[in-house]
Amino acid sequence: MDTVSVNKFRDNLKKLVEQSLSKHEPLRVTRRSGEDFVVLSAADWEREQETLYVLQNSSLMHQLAESSKTHSERNGYTPTDEQMDEITGL
Repeated sequence: MDTVSVNKFRDNLKKLVEQSLSKHEPLRVTRRSGEDFVVLSAADWEREQETLYVLQNSSLMHQLAESSKTHSERNGYTPTDEQMDEITGL
């Protein structure tokens, strides 16, 4: 994560926000007299929240572990040609 001072952030606000949005990377802004803060796109923040939800949900984590196990054993779900056409919209 890149870090800039609050003064540099203020002087280059538009450029630094655009950079954070285009790279999908957070930007840490440091302040001498207080706590730091982070600039992050709303979409990236929502993605992080979804990830935290999944990681904290034991039922979902169990489903992921089972899916990973069947995938590695090559015993996973394989759609029919008709189902693949429906999935891909062909």
